[in-house]
Amino acid sequence: MSIEFDIQESTKVKGVYILEPSISEDLRGNIWTSFLKDKVEQLLPDDLYFKHDKFSESRYNVLRGFHGDSKSWKLVTCVFGEVHQVVADFREGSPTFMKWEKLLINKSNQLLMLIPPGVGNAYYVSSPQAVYHYKLAYTGEYLDANNQFTRSWDHKGLNIDWPVKKPILSSRDSL
Repeated sequence: MSIEFDIQESTKVKGVYILEPSISEDLRGNIWTSFLKDKVEQLLPDDLYFKHDKFSESRYNVLRGFHGDSKSWKLVTCVFGEVHQVVADFREGSPTFMKWEKLLINKSNQLLMLIPPGVGNAYYVSSPQAVYHYKLAYTGEYLDANNQFTRSWDHKGLNIDWPVKKPILSSRDSL
């Protein structure tokens, strides 16, 4: 059974971790672990733990723009389909302020990303359909959309090389 991870800190955005799970394959398919408390929660600040999970299903050409808040840690991955995962550092005073990291996540490149507070999370769906998974750790109550920050997916100061010019956006992400 595959329960190991290779964990590396991003060289582009301080405090972001990229996790590569070990994957076991046989004639039936494959199996991999998306979360192992002792391995993943050691990357969080003391006394913080994951409280809830979310799934988001999106279709081709959807781009979910940069969202984040001041207290939530997110462990994210794509469990079905393919996404271009991007994080951008919006923490003023951070040594990597306005830097970004992009990963392609799909069946042949099954990665997870741990995102600290103040770092915006966005992704683009390049497969016919994708299912995206969030695992969230925070203190107090969860800060939902009305209390989160949003930044434009095509923020001029970032110059991200998205694989699309006219994605499908929500009204929140069209700002």
